[in-house]
Amino acid sequence: MPTWNLDPMQPITSTLAARGRHRTAFALLFVVAMLSACSHQDRDVVQGYVEGEYVYLASSQSGELTQLSVARGDTVQANAPLFALESVDETAALQQAQQQLAAARAQLADIQTGKRPPEINVNRAQLAEAVANARKASLQLVRDEAQFRAGGIAKGQLDDSRANADATAAQVRELTNQVEVARLPGRSQQITAQTAQVAAAQAALAQAQWKLDQKRVAAPAAGLVYDTLYRAGEWVQAGSPVVQMLPPQNVKVRLFVPETIVGRLAPGRALTVHCDGCAGDVPVKITYVSNKAEYTPPVIYSNESRSKLVFMIEAHPSVADATKLHPGQPVTVALQ
Repeated sequence: MPTWNLDPMQPITSTLAARGRHRTAFALLFVVAMLSACSHQDRDVVQGYVEGEYVYLASSQSGELTQLSVARGDTVQANAPLFALESVDETAALQQAQQQLAAARAQLADIQTGKRPPEINVNRAQLAEAVANARKASLQLVRDEAQFRAGGIAKGQLDDSRANADATAAQVRELTNQVEVARLPGRSQQITAQTAQVAAAQAALAQAQWKLDQKRVAAPAAGLVYDTLYRAGEWVQAGSPVVQMLPPQNVKVRLFVPETIVGRLAPGRALTVHCDGCAGDVPVKITYVSNKAEYTPPVIYSNESRSKLVFMIEAHPSVADATKLHPGQPVTVALQ
């Protein structure tokens, strides 16, 4: 005779037990899948952040800020004017140096060319007069010698005629040499000295021009004006930054990878950066891999603690993609 179970709750209890076993199995499978996904994520995805290497632009000279051509947030091209300082003293010094150089060059040219043509003509006229006087004195000497032999004049008169002839001949020789010297340039030592003066004046002009150029600062490269540190009218000390720039090539991503991963990362390898709010992922290339651990946990080193060692990696995006990233922004970097 069959035995009937009259307990009305038995079917419900059996059904609930079966469902409980199914749920437990599903939960175990979900946990295993999550652990596998987390393990895969830990191995292939790491966290990082964006960093910017700023360029602080300053003048080597002091002065009042008279012109600020950019504002915070502007994007400028290379060689675009950024700011200018007052330059009254530097402009005057430049003009003085230009005039001194012109004077030095003119003096050198004068030394190299000798006397002016009118001065040489004066010397030639004096020489012609001396030649005529010498010819006259020579003729007079010939006549006096003949008269002395005939007894017509005294010995003293003949001596005077000879002395006059010698004096006029000496004057001719002197003026002849003066004409030759007037045609010659200055002595080599004078030319060398004046050439050095010209070089010194050129150096002074270059220095004055450099100081004047330092009062106007332009962008060394295209980039973002991250901040301006002075306002027009303020006094700026020499070397104090006025504009803080961030060129796109100075934007980089910094991340830290465990010791088990660093061995397969090398400069030049492509990575993918994901950031919240970005329209899409940003490709980057590794540019630096640290050869030492950036962080060592405060525990005694052992094989079990090796997984806690991390190494710093730096990667740069392309110039076109750099504007999509912002310094301080957290990012997720896919290693594969």
